[in-house]
Amino acid sequence: MRTLKFLIIFLLPLALCLQAQAQQVPMYSQYIMNGFLINPSYAGSDGYSTFNLTAREQWMGLHNSPSTYALSFQTRILQTSYISRSTSVRHKEMKPTKGGRVGLGGYFFNDNNGIIRRTGFQAAYAYHIPVGAENQLSLGLAATAYQFAMDLQGALLFDLDDDFLNNYDQVVYIPDFNFGASFTTRNYYVGFAMSQLLRGSLLLGNDSDNNRTEMGHFFLTGGAKIRLPNRDWIVEPSALIKTSDLVFKAMQMDLTTRLYFKEDFWAGLSYRTGDAVILMTGLRYDRFYFAYSFDFALTDIRSYSFGSHEITLVAKFGDSPRRYRWINRY
Repeated sequence: MRTLKFLIIFLLPLALCLQAQAQQVPMYSQYIMNGFLINPSYAGSDGYSTFNLTAREQWMGLHNSPSTYALSFQTRILQTSYISRSTSVRHKEMKPTKGGRVGLGGYFFNDNNGIIRRTGFQAAYAYHIPVGAENQLSLGLAATAYQFAMDLQGALLFDLDDDFLNNYDQVVYIPDFNFGASFTTRNYYVGFAMSQLLRGSLLLGNDSDNNRTEMGHFFLTGGAKIRLPNRDWIVEPSALIKTSDLVFKAMQMDLTTRLYFKEDFWAGLSYRTGDAVILMTGLRYDRFYFAYSFDFALTDIRSYSFGSHEITLVAKFGDSPRRYRWINRY
């Protein structure tokens, strides 16, 4: 309860002053399912080898509405060779082994927003430091490269002589770096990440003289797991704060509460400031996870769309000796 009180005191004042603004990075309603997508320090944090597929269709029914697809993989590098006798995440037998501190991960993504398309990949390195018997501090650095493209086919152009359209390349390649840090305990977790460290200042294939840069983005996450008197039920309140170089003008917050039954089934409700109310549900079968969320828009756009849909599929391989037994990201 002391942890929950700290989170409320820390996050509530921020929620009162948030304003939603468009950002350059993809939006995920189920960020809890794969924190690696926004924070590279989560690569291999739970010790499993994990495959994750996320598909998001935003504001369905609108032409050229935003959509995001991401396929990721992450794992923990062990200090000694280890072959699991079972691929089930329910395997209870404990065998001695030396756990490594290095996590590796990568993902491919395709993000479409109107005439703008970002397609690329990210490779991440994370280092996990045990703090005491049941805590873990993680640091991560990721290298990313993506194609930034504009597709003007079908666009309504009001000024054919616009300098932006005529002098800027419609396709450029941008390498950049992301950084993240996180701290995980049995009862709560916090994380901080920064993306676009170079602000997109390094462009490949740019023939124009325009000095174009992207904005850096910042992510602060936190949550706690509270086991109810009936040990089969767990409540998990969490929050995600997103902002950019514009700081408070571009700040947005997701406040989420999920309820688990035996950690096999869950349902949740989330509120994204100035944007949407989100319903989510999911289930686990052995080493496989399925989750779905629906965003109900609170803005006027709800009159023109069928809402936003997001599906996440996860497969986790490896045995419990490879990880902290009490960590379960999902």
